[in-house]
Amino acid sequence: MDALLHDLNRLGLDPVQKELTALIEEKKALVGRDFGNEKKFHTLVENLPEMHGADIDITGRRVSVLPRDDHDPAEIEALHQGLKDLRPWRKGPYGLFGVDIDTEWNSDVKWDRLAPHIASLEGRRILDIGASSGYYMFRMAAHQPEMVLGIDPQILFYFQYQALQKYLQIPGLYFIPAKMEEMPVLKAFFDTIFCMGVIYHRKSPIDTLKEIHACLRPGGELVMETLIIEGDSETALFPVDRYAKMRNVFFIPTVPCLANWLTRAGFTNIRCVDVSPTTLAEQRKTDWVNTESLEMFLDPNDPTQTVEGYPAPVRAVVLADAE
Repeated sequence: MDALLHDLNRLGLDPVQKELTALIEEKKALVGRDFGNEKKFHTLVENLPEMHGADIDITGRRVSVLPRDDHDPAEIEALHQGLKDLRPWRKGPYGLFGVDIDTEWNSDVKWDRLAPHIASLEGRRILDIGASSGYYMFRMAAHQPEMVLGIDPQILFYFQYQALQKYLQIPGLYFIPAKMEEMPVLKAFFDTIFCMGVIYHRKSPIDTLKEIHACLRPGGELVMETLIIEGDSETALFPVDRYAKMRNVFFIPTVPCLANWLTRAGFTNIRCVDVSPTTLAEQRKTDWVNTESLEMFLDPNDPTQTVEGYPAPVRAVVLADAE
């Protein structure tokens, strides 16, 4: 966050600099608290061993710092344990000095679905809403954007990102542990906005899409990935209580319904580039995930349904342009 504060003027954020600076200072105070999970996670990251790799790879499926031959095995073990203490690791995979972080999601699968279809990221200003530990940010960085800002309110994910950046040290990446509604509207600032695995958590999806539209420059691109229900009608599933054991799922649209939302929010050139069911090869429980995962969310007698009786997860990638 200090780097973002330092670069505010260079990035042309003058109209909202005061508001954004106040938010960043508030979040710095939060993550620096001397009690609770913030202290625990901060201490874990601070105590990770100081190490330097042979090379960095952010172009392949596993974002990695490659090991050298002279690393002390005791340091590797300390690194392994420190990273394990930052569980659960949701998005990835990662590799640090030979320690493979086998995340719940093989997020490279999703990246490969969308990467051939999106506008070039070179030289672009990018916002990643719901950035998790930053996996997609690192994959974006391989395409030489001007900058990438990730936001996610989960404090654990912020410290996971800090742990990774301790070794990757990729420039031009910024992370604020904040909700979207806490952010000032960076009007017409971004060229590309990624909103993946987020919109179904929003009580008012059209209002969220309007906020995203306001942050895109004219001609900018929204990259959205979301749960959908299959069908040709303009309808959405509104779960009674939970969906796949998630309490905070409000609307799961069909693709035509999602297109209507986007149109009402001001987007044009709406196109669905992928629809894929979520499989156990993409999302599953590993040693790096100390919570339940997809297998536990499905009906054991009928994996085409969730435990609540709803259709099992299917996800779509939809692209749209801002006017």
